[in-house]
Amino acid sequence: MARILLLSNGHGEDLSGSLLGRALLQQGHDVKALPLAGLGNPYQQADIPLLGRSHEFSTGGLGYTSLRGRLTELLQGQVLYLIRRLVRLLRHSHDFDLIVVVGDVIPVIAAWLSRRPVATYLVAYSSHYEGRLRLPWPCGRLLSSRRFLAVFSRDQLTADDLSEQLRRPVNFLGNPFMDPVLTPVPPLPLVGNRIGLLPGSRRPELESNLQLLLQLMGNLPPSETLHADLALVAGLDDTALQKIADSVGWQLNNGALERSGAPSVQVRRGSFQAVLQHSNLVIGMAGTAVEQAVGLAKPVLQLPGQGPQFTEAFAEAQRRLLGPTVFCAEGESGSEKNLQASAAMVTVLLERARHDLELKQQCRAEGARRLGHQGGGRRMASAITALLQ
Repeated sequence: MARILLLSNGHGEDLSGSLLGRALLQQGHDVKALPLAGLGNPYQQADIPLLGRSHEFSTGGLGYTSLRGRLTELLQGQVLYLIRRLVRLLRHSHDFDLIVVVGDVIPVIAAWLSRRPVATYLVAYSSHYEGRLRLPWPCGRLLSSRRFLAVFSRDQLTADDLSEQLRRPVNFLGNPFMDPVLTPVPPLPLVGNRIGLLPGSRRPELESNLQLLLQLMGNLPPSETLHADLALVAGLDDTALQKIADSVGWQLNNGALERSGAPSVQVRRGSFQAVLQHSNLVIGMAGTAVEQAVGLAKPVLQLPGQGPQFTEAFAEAQRRLLGPTVFCAEGESGSEKNLQASAAMVTVLLERARHDLELKQQCRAEGARRLGHQGGGRRMASAITALLQ
C-alpha cells in the first residue's frame, strides 16, 4: 500500500492525526508522522513512527494567542525549531506517496512546498466562528490547487461554505477525535449528580487552571449526592498535585481533594473517557476535551483562565464554535464575581441536565451537527485510500 506522512501542528491536531493514522495503518498503509509543534505523544502512543526527534515548548504551539506568547516562543527558539522541521519535511518528502495535513495554514503551506500530493483535514477552522470562513492567505489558493487531492472539514456548515468558496468538493465525514470517547466504558463508582472537571493537559497552564477549578468548587455547598471527578493527566503526580491544592486551601487524601465545607473531588488519572461519558455537567478549561464533551451531548460550563490557551477570548471563540450548550458566567477570569456566578450556574445547569428534556435534546442535536458521529477516522481513512487507487 501507500507511504503516507501525517503533518500536524498542535496537541489536538496530533490527537486527531494519530487516530486517523491508526485507521490508515489498519487499511495497510505505511504511516509516519511529523508534528510541527510539541512532542507528538499521541503518535507514539499509537505506534506511529515520528520523522525525526521532537521537542516540547511551554506555549504548546499557542504563542500566537498573545504578545507574551509570541515573545516566549522567540526566546525558546520555537520559530527556528519550526523552520528545522520544515527543512526535514522537504528533505524527506520524496519518500512518501501522500502527505496528510491535520491542522491549519502552516502545515498546508508546508505540504504545498513539498510538491507531493496532499489530502487535508482542516480541523482548526470552522464557519461556525463567523458564519462564513475567512481562510488566512494563502490557504484558500493552495487548497484550490490540483496538488491538494481532497479537503475534509470538521463540520457540515464548513464543508458547505468551503465547497462554494474553493469551487471544489469539501467533505465532512466526522471528526476522528470523537471516535475514542464515543466508545462506551464502565461507569464510575457512586451515583448521583456528577461534575466532570477538565483542567487541560498543558503545563504550566494546567496548574493555574486547576487552582481556579478548586476555587470554584470551594464555592459549592457539600452534598451527599454531588460527585466531582477531576480528569487529570498522569504527568502531574500526587506531590505536584498536593502543592497546587495547598495553595488554595485544599488537601489530597486517599485519591480525593478535600476542603471543609465543599464537595470532595475524586482524582481520576487514566479515566478521561469515563469522566466525560458519566458526567451530568462538564466544567472545562480545555480545547479538544471540551469539544469531545459537546460531541457526547454534555452541557459545558467554561471557566476562563490566564492562558496561553484558555483565555477569555479563547472561551468566547469556543462558544461560537460549539454553540448554545456551552455556558460561561460573567466576570473577569479568576475574579470573585466570576467564581460565585459560575458556582450559581453549576447548580442551575445540574438541575437542568437531569430534568430539562429540551436541553437534553438540544445537546444531542448540537453535538451531532458540530462534531458528527463515531467512525470519522475510519471514513476519512477510506476516502484517503480511494485517492491512492
